[in-house]
Amino acid sequence: MNYKNIHKVYFIGIGGIGMSALARFFNQFGADVSGYDLTETKLTMQLQKEGIQVHYDDNPLDVPSDADLYIYTPAIPDDHKELKSIRDKGIKVYKRSEILGLLARNFKAIAVAGTHGKTTTSSIITHLLLSANRQVNAFIGGISVDLDSNFVFSDKAELMVVEADEYDRSFLNLYPDVAVITAIDEDHLDVYGSAEQLISTFDEFMCQVNDEGRLIVNEAVETEELKKKPAIRYGFSEGLDLYAENLRIAKGQMLFDIRSKNHKWTDLNLSMPGRHNVENALAAIQVCMELGMSEEEIRSGLNTYSGVQRRFEIRVNKKDQVYVDDYAHHPKELEACIKAARSFFPGKKITGAFQPHLFSRTRDFADGFAKSLQLLDEIILLDIYPAREKPIPGINTEMLAQKIGIDKVKVLSKRKLLEYVEHNKPELFLTLGAGDIDNLVEPITKILSKE
Repeated sequence: MNYKNIHKVYFIGIGGIGMSALARFFNQFGADVSGYDLTETKLTMQLQKEGIQVHYDDNPLDVPSDADLYIYTPAIPDDHKELKSIRDKGIKVYKRSEILGLLARNFKAIAVAGTHGKTTTSSIITHLLLSANRQVNAFIGGISVDLDSNFVFSDKAELMVVEADEYDRSFLNLYPDVAVITAIDEDHLDVYGSAEQLISTFDEFMCQVNDEGRLIVNEAVETEELKKKPAIRYGFSEGLDLYAENLRIAKGQMLFDIRSKNHKWTDLNLSMPGRHNVENALAAIQVCMELGMSEEEIRSGLNTYSGVQRRFEIRVNKKDQVYVDDYAHHPKELEACIKAARSFFPGKKITGAFQPHLFSRTRDFADGFAKSLQLLDEIILLDIYPAREKPIPGINTEMLAQKIGIDKVKVLSKRKLLEYVEHNKPELFLTLGAGDIDNLVEPITKILSKE
């Protein structure tokens, strides 16, 4: 795709984190960019400030007839009026992942895949490159705190960092030069049907790495393809290609050492807590080593990395009051977040408010959610956020509360949760989930910031 010859682009679902980054890319090249989304959000308002037109009514009359590209997200249902009107005219409508795959072929592509950790890992890679003055285009699946954006643009870039999303098998549109696999845990079973199908699709993605490229894989990942394919392995086990040791916390920072066959670096510094974030940093460090960055460049970049919004984002940090917001929506992510909170703020009572995301995910991982949430001292559940799904009989918050133990759980509405926080002022409070619980972050921050 010669993206410089694209003059008009229309997006259906423009407000999504991945779609908005793509919209920003074409907008930077001077294309006339517009699109539809269901509701106005902080992100869509920012797009409008950048000159991108956004509307919120599903009206085929608002769809331009002369766009060079029509792009949609799989979260849009097939009966969506605008989507249907374009298809009825015989016009090709591309998935976001298809366009991303075509764009990536113009660059040296660094793709970060995995059921957890890909947003943080891709944002660390991007930050390290930028801090070393490397030119890069980046499509990040969250808002970088350092950039206040999910997108980085340079018209001189030869590198492209992109999240390789496994949902809807989107990452199979990518043929990267460098690929990272952070984790393969059961997820998106509504798409894959079984863990075996999920794993085999990751294997297929690994086979798409360029023959002269690099495959960088977490030590916990084991698949049939990895038994026969050369890969750089990272983690915490001695003898890996790159491993971390001597993890400790000092002055609100994670400190760790790394070793490889050719390197021994001590006292690396990361502002985000948790072993899982050290793993994410290891993956990013290995990528940057492959790109020829020096120890000084990598060390300096890590020192200034501030994280991603909603990834263990510390919103309030007072002696008697801490509030952390996190996107965790899978049992493994919940476990990692809660353990990180306990290690970073030892001795504090942890209260967590969790909003389950998707009826199917709640059904498939109910036991795992119950086990992870029991790591909290006090548990609050909100109603399930449906996203793209219709309700499933018997799958609700009360079912999950029964799994946990109904005497240990408070089931609250969002309004009641704000009242609870105002009245109780939890010592260490976590908001957890990938739905619209993020709308409560600012109000809770204001409540808990009061002296």
